[in-house]
Amino acid sequence: MLTQSAYGKSRVRLVTVERAPGRHGVRDLTVNIRFTGRYEESYTEGDNSAVLPTDTMKNTVYALAARDGVAQPEAFGLALARHFLDRNPRLERVRIDVAEQHWDRIPAAADAQGTAFVRRGPETRTAAVQAGRRRTLVGGGVADLVILKTAGSAFAGFLRDEYTTLAETRDRLLATALTATWRYRGADVDFGEASDAIRRALLDAFAAHHSASVQHTLHAMARAALDRAQDTTSIRLVMPNRHHLPVDLTPFGLENRNEIFVPTDEPYGVIEATLVR
Repeated sequence: MLTQSAYGKSRVRLVTVERAPGRHGVRDLTVNIRFTGRYEESYTEGDNSAVLPTDTMKNTVYALAARDGVAQPEAFGLALARHFLDRNPRLERVRIDVAEQHWDRIPAAADAQGTAFVRRGPETRTAAVQAGRRRTLVGGGVADLVILKTAGSAFAGFLRDEYTTLAETRDRLLATALTATWRYRGADVDFGEASDAIRRALLDAFAAHHSASVQHTLHAMARAALDRAQDTTSIRLVMPNRHHLPVDLTPFGLENRNEIFVPTDEPYGVIEATLVR
């Protein structure tokens, strides 16, 4: 008995160039599309009469971008979702996920300042649209926002047992590759302004907060983002702890004055939480 099904197209790559005299704008997107609906016959009977090819989904991304442009990832996701719902009667729910890779203009000679770019990575801006016949949910986010602070971070007073070897510290490096996702109140939002405000709030709080733990700073960052962007109803933060361990220099007759560290990739702690209004 078939109990669940879905299909779609993943990793549709799209780069748009908005051309103005001497100054261009670039948007670099990756789009994922997922259909859920009454498509049982394609599985049980091999009847494809109601199935929109995933190749058509890919082509729709390019066609709508060419026809209407791409202003914001959330708005583009909404346009795709509405297009698919209007044209596919068997479709009950569609999810559109968009990730935007950022390109910044390169300060260069005057004749190239508006048309030469450098990738700002690995950070991406994300958007998620979940649309059905009666309800649409819109979310935004940021992924792989790599941040580090060299002061104002501690971890002490934690639970110990017979297997605990970690030393307490009142002064450590705190680094993470932040992923944040949030939910908007509705679809009538200035998505660009809200996304920029949340990103600034997250960074401001991270820099200013005197951290007793990653959990402590995560909570402060999430609260700051909700306070800054009133068009959001909730936010979720995931912060892997990118450990930077002090190097023991005593074998070399040297003192480590909290200046020499080795970054480690694995294993790592992961801290996550969701805040709602």
